[in-house]
Amino acid sequence: MRVFITGGTGLVGQRLVQRLLQRGDQVSVLTRRPETAQQLWGSTVTVVSGDPVQAGPWQDALASCDGVVNLAGEGVFNRRWSSAFKELMTTSRVMSTENVVAGLARSSGTSSKVLVNASAIGYFGTAGPEELDEQSPAGNDTLAHVCIAWEKAAQAASTHGCRVVIVRIGVVLDKSGGALKKMLLPFKMFMGGPVGSGKHFVSWIHHEDLVGIMLLGLDNAQAVGVMNGTAPQPVTNKEFSKALGRALHRPSFMPTPGFALRAALGEVADLVTKGQRVLPHKALELGYKFQYSDIDAAFHQLFTV
Repeated sequence: MRVFITGGTGLVGQRLVQRLLQRGDQVSVLTRRPETAQQLWGSTVTVVSGDPVQAGPWQDALASCDGVVNLAGEGVFNRRWSSAFKELMTTSRVMSTENVVAGLARSSGTSSKVLVNASAIGYFGTAGPEELDEQSPAGNDTLAHVCIAWEKAAQAASTHGCRVVIVRIGVVLDKSGGALKKMLLPFKMFMGGPVGSGKHFVSWIHHEDLVGIMLLGLDNAQAVGVMNGTAPQPVTNKEFSKALGRALHRPSFMPTPGFALRAALGEVADLVTKGQRVLPHKALELGYKFQYSDIDAAFHQLFTV
């Protein structure tokens, strides 16, 4: 398969490119930093220079591919949420997706193509302890509104006959970066522990399973619409902290007050202090076998294997 990836030099993107190359796919990566991509993969990947937020010649390269994985978007935790940053979060996702869809519209035989587009479990808002699946309604906070617009932009590809898969990504466990890397320092300093009461849920996923779900979206013609990119056993924040402490051989009893996080992070702290309990019903129905459905097994692989 010829696969075009935006956001390929990011944490998830690098893992996905590696798996695609291992199985023999032809991979093109759109990047604003072509020198970085060249250092990562050399001649094994076709590096396409461009900005997904800006229309350009890269859309012709996209049009020639069989599948597209769109991972572009400003990181939610990159900075404190100001009005300007909220706009950037939305623009970086929605405009890049609109440009991807415009590129797909240029291609012939669009009906045989597939778009796997990232979204986030932030779609559900801060929903509390109830179980959520792909059919659950959207929330009504900032990130939910971003995800709604993001997914609407991606679904437009279906009007061109393209099969569209939207993966709502949970908390990705990867010690190389992302949320987990930020959590490691206090634990290593013997100051780790739950956030607030610790009763809210963490809908996590090991990076290998997230890549597996994206490959499922690319390969399986029955994969259409939304798939939750989370493990089938979400855990409370307290359980998550205990499991991380066990894996690191560190205590996990030092709680972080919710008000302290809100003071430090602003509105984005709600993502950490409230959480969601999201289940991957669609992936399971399609036969996906999780490598890591247990949080202790996931941490064991990350820190001891």
